[in-house]
Amino acid sequence: MKVLKFGGTSVGSAESIRNVRKIILEQKGRKIVVVSAMSGVTNKLVEVFEALKAGRAEVVSGHMLELKLKHLQLIEELIEAENNKRATENLFLELYEQLEEIIQAKPVSEAAVVTFGESFLSLIFSQFLEEQGVSNTLLDAKDFMHVSNVENPEIQTVQKLLKATLQREVASEVYVTQGFIRIDRNKNICTLKRGGSDYTATIVGAAVNATEVQIWTDIDGFHNNDPRFVEHTSALTHLTFEEAAELAYFGAKILHPQTVSPVKDRNIPIYLKNTFTPNAPGTCISNSHHSIGLKAISAKDGITAIKIKSNRMLMAHGFLKKIFEVFDKHETSIDMITTSEIAISLTIDDARNLDKILSELDEYGEITVDTDHSIICVVGEGVINDRETFRLFELLNDLPVRMISYGGSSNNISLLVDTKNKVQALQLLHHKLFEEKILNET
Repeated sequence: MKVLKFGGTSVGSAESIRNVRKIILEQKGRKIVVVSAMSGVTNKLVEVFEALKAGRAEVVSGHMLELKLKHLQLIEELIEAENNKRATENLFLELYEQLEEIIQAKPVSEAAVVTFGESFLSLIFSQFLEEQGVSNTLLDAKDFMHVSNVENPEIQTVQKLLKATLQREVASEVYVTQGFIRIDRNKNICTLKRGGSDYTATIVGAAVNATEVQIWTDIDGFHNNDPRFVEHTSALTHLTFEEAAELAYFGAKILHPQTVSPVKDRNIPIYLKNTFTPNAPGTCISNSHHSIGLKAISAKDGITAIKIKSNRMLMAHGFLKKIFEVFDKHETSIDMITTSEIAISLTIDDARNLDKILSELDEYGEITVDTDHSIICVVGEGVINDRETFRLFELLNDLPVRMISYGGSSNNISLLVDTKNKVQALQLLHHKLFEEKILNET
């Protein structure tokens, strides 16, 4: 069994969906296909929910009509036979009416609203495949994606429920289901957070002990830097699970940060492929070590740096424990940390409880806060032992660096810079670590 996930741009138009069908047909064996919502649909559903909260009925109606027409147009373009077209429209309108009922209820669940994009698309996609002669079975992710702990999903629970679902449904070579959706511990509809369809794919892959998980996007796999900001980047053919996890956590948008964890210990490889250039090699993520040393650079925005200066308490027994307890109390994780004789600096990427945190930290010393920063992460297996790594510190000659984290992991060196300097930092590092290295080798 393989698991194939197709993201929003991969299913963003009738032409793209036809391309997905070709990819599926070229894959031998049984497959579970996980689909996202069409590109832009989840954002529109969020706008529906926000307008509902604000009591803006006319705005809600406008957004809902847009969603309805967008999907009806997709059906018109995809489904060829008139009887199949009408049948698919009727099934879609039944789902659409369910969404209308939900938004009229009180209170309205945001997750119940925003997950309809996946439900809409999976229904239409399944009907399209059927008409094209690809026999398939549509599965409702709510039947088996019971994940109460997003950080540590209960694979055995998903496995048991998915097995029961597959036994109950018609046996098929192709199963279609929705990404992003989960059921929480209270049996309520919830999500795996934005980009969570990747995570769905690896949770399902682990549950069925898949031979591989394929994640199809609009990029030729992981690049060695962010191609949106840096020219002449190149795709990486291989990464270890650890390298991919570091890059994803520290900002690489191609992969949801938690995607790797369900399949890592089961040694199920992940392939990142481009839907629009399917013959490109993409990136294979596995336990195999193909090379060591510097591999790639990524950046994570929205970072807040907090400095706590205390002449009398910093080195006192239990001081750091008290500081960490403040962040733990407010469920805020720490990304980077450095210490000196009289100060501790740390970073967070979730500032929702910042005011409460600062209020409690105030009794421990003088507090300084710097917002709008970015963590730039240099990743590679054993990167701290790479003979070329010293070049990244030459960045200090060109730009101010707020913090450096070195040695906490042998696979990651992190730099904190002001976000206004992020692009320049990425470009300078790319030149120093990759382009100059190539020139020196030639």
